[in-house]
Amino acid sequence: MRSESHLYADNAEREKRKKYLLATLATCIAVVFVGGVLHVVKMGANRIVQMRGEATFDPKTVATRVRASGEEIETHEENEAGLGKRGYTVAEAQALLSPEQWKMLDTMVTIPAGPFTMGTDLERADPQNGPAHAVDLPAYKMDKYLVTNAQYARFVAAAGYRAPLDWKDGKIPKGMKLHPVTMVTWADAKAYAKWAGKRLPTEAEWEKAARGTDGRRWPWGNKMDPSKLNTYYTVGSTTPVDRYPQGASPYGLMDMAGNVNEWTSSDFLPYQGSKASLDMFDVGGGSRTRDIHYKVLRGGTWRSDPFSTQSFHRNFSLPNYASDFYGFRCAADAK
Repeated sequence: MRSESHLYADNAEREKRKKYLLATLATCIAVVFVGGVLHVVKMGANRIVQMRGEATFDPKTVATRVRASGEEIETHEENEAGLGKRGYTVAEAQALLSPEQWKMLDTMVTIPAGPFTMGTDLERADPQNGPAHAVDLPAYKMDKYLVTNAQYARFVAAAGYRAPLDWKDGKIPKGMKLHPVTMVTWADAKAYAKWAGKRLPTEAEWEKAARGTDGRRWPWGNKMDPSKLNTYYTVGSTTPVDRYPQGASPYGLMDMAGNVNEWTSSDFLPYQGSKASLDMFDVGGGSRTRDIHYKVLRGGTWRSDPFSTQSFHRNFSLPNYASDFYGFRCAADAK
């Protein structure tokens, strides 16, 4: 018969083994968990690389492709295949507006030569918006209004160009003739400007036209006024380009804040002395994207936060992306 001391020793040994077994089991579970996490992370990284490759195009074909926000490439291809086959004749497009309306929309404003303050040193501004610096520009002209659906329809009809993706059967949505055209890529905007005998403005030209020479934050001054622009879902969609005359810039240009972001001709690059991380200016660095640059968008949109509508704020996008809050206006050399 075993003594109590032997029984105590046996129990102690069992407890010790039990602890070892539990510790070993816990270690195994931890190893499996960590291994699983690392595997998922690796799979995720590989998937991101794959998605980046699928979401971009060969640089040589960017100008011919529409990459609408939120849609898959297959959907774009289906949309593109069905466009350009219907829509307006040249006469029908011309009849969309009265002669007085066409004259109004075709108005250009001359911006005089001279220096202005570009960018900002405001502490809470996004880093890509600084520093403030002086830029001296020659005289040039800018469209008073954003390019409208009606104007773009005239271009589509005359040039045999692809209609925006949100036009059903190539026709402007009802009631939207005087709204800014959207769902257009940078290449589309550039093609329209060339057809019209104009060009896209540089971001410096855009900013001077929006804020003048006194360094103001919005086209009308330094205080945000929601009655002077369409932003922050106050309306919930685009508005006619002549809706906010009280929000005109110092030179009389309309919708330089809110409504839609406006394509410029400029690549998205840091200002000299910028404190912004260089990573934000990099498209991706892959072999398929190294020759593509983000393009600068200006002005803010109907669903932006109010601070994104400040005249110095720089937004950006790939040139083959289209969205329901991307539009444009044109510029021209002063003669």
